[in-house]
Amino acid sequence: MDQNAIIQQLPAGFAADSRVWIYQSNRPFSEKETMEIEEQLHQFTAQWNAHGVPVKGWGKVLFNQVIVLIADESETHVSGCSTDSSVRIVKSIERQYEVNLFDRLLLGFIVKDKFQLLPLQQVAYALEKGYISKDTLYLNNTVLSLGEMKEKWLMPLKDSWIMQRIGQTA
Repeated sequence: MDQNAIIQQLPAGFAADSRVWIYQSNRPFSEKETMEIEEQLHQFTAQWNAHGVPVKGWGKVLFNQVIVLIADESETHVSGCSTDSSVRIVKSIERQYEVNLFDRLLLGFIVKDKFQLLPLQQVAYALEKGYISKDTLYLNNTVLSLGEMKEKWLMPLKDSWIMQRIGQTA
């Protein structure tokens, strides 16, 4: 899987400090679901406001399983209310498609060019058995800005916080 191809799907013309929210589904979306979700995200971002001022927003489904929302705050800061509205659309998608988008202990990896999920408690076992390696790409969904996402979203497992958490060293 080409990291650059994924990064190139991110929007151009957004400031590096644009805020990013990443929601990982516990199952892949079908092609039809992905198209429907992207239409909902497009409608949401087209109407996204903070205190009545339009927010420059972007949303997309990546890997058929990861929803990314981005708000460029260079002109309009995202308020608590506008953040709440983004969470509402994600919760609506979650209900509509019967998925879990808020499980932070389900971690995303790129294994053999495919997106795979592993519960945090199974990472050490997967490493030990060779299902993943320290060089396996991990989706670091803790990134907060577009610049961070471009630099640190897809990272080798050995460079992530997970290694310390599971008591391993790079």
